[in-house]
Amino acid sequence: MSESSVRLNVFKTYKLYVGGKFPRSESGRVYEVTDSKGKWLANAPLSSRKDARDAVVAARKAFGGWSGATAYNRGQILYRVAEMLEGRREQFVREVGEAEGLSKSKAGAVVDAAIDRWVWYAGWTDKIGQIVGGANPVAGPFLNLSTPEPTGVVTVVAPQDSSFLGLVSVIAPVIATGNTAVVIASERFPLPALSLGEVLATSDLPGGVVNILSGKASEMGPHLASHQDVNAIDLAGADTALAKELEIAAADNLKRVLRPQPVDDWNADPGTSRMTAFLETKTVWHPTGSLGAGGSSY
Repeated sequence: MSESSVRLNVFKTYKLYVGGKFPRSESGRVYEVTDSKGKWLANAPLSSRKDARDAVVAARKAFGGWSGATAYNRGQILYRVAEMLEGRREQFVREVGEAEGLSKSKAGAVVDAAIDRWVWYAGWTDKIGQIVGGANPVAGPFLNLSTPEPTGVVTVVAPQDSSFLGLVSVIAPVIATGNTAVVIASERFPLPALSLGEVLATSDLPGGVVNILSGKASEMGPHLASHQDVNAIDLAGADTALAKELEIAAADNLKRVLRPQPVDDWNADPGTSRMTAFLETKTVWHPTGSLGAGGSSY
């Protein structure tokens, strides 16, 4: 081999995904990420509380446009995410395999399930309202309609052990229903989550709808749980002690809290519970008038 044909490896620099951009942590901190055998894979940003605050600002800024988009449009964008993931399948198979210590075939099955999960939630965006909303019977000359609306900015503590399928399973239902998300990725396996940010950035998803932070949930979690501009929190990846701490902090502004739910198999049918967990019900009353012998009261 000639000297001119020798080239250096180009190692990937993993960054946060906040507001549609890819910043490093404002603290400049990083931490080592290793595979299941202890081999170094990359340095991931160690997010600070300032990074968490920036993510909340971005999520709040994006909420109006995302929640105001049609459910059909949100479905199109979620499906586009699945399309882009399909195109980068081999990268995620490698990253998931290295992170979770899986063979290539098993990692491939996990990635395929995660892509299918995006498609599944894409199909629900314009249907969930029909399931949980509707007209209510009223004794009187009124029409009463209940419709679901997104809660707002949702903090998501991603599952610790399922670096990709579990991650997708907690992010997709939050944004499918019109919420925006601040996600704390798995501390041990953050690389698939950070790579997902690159996919989201090229999938027509408006900047700020999903913001992905890597680092310690024990450091960022309490700050986000007590943040006055966060409306809800999903404790999927929090251990018992941290979940209790965050739930207490979340009570300060009456956040919706989804407690950790034991999941034996992330491949199982997720149902609609994670979508409805972050929906509010708006009920509107309309007078219908009354008909008498003289005809319409109008």
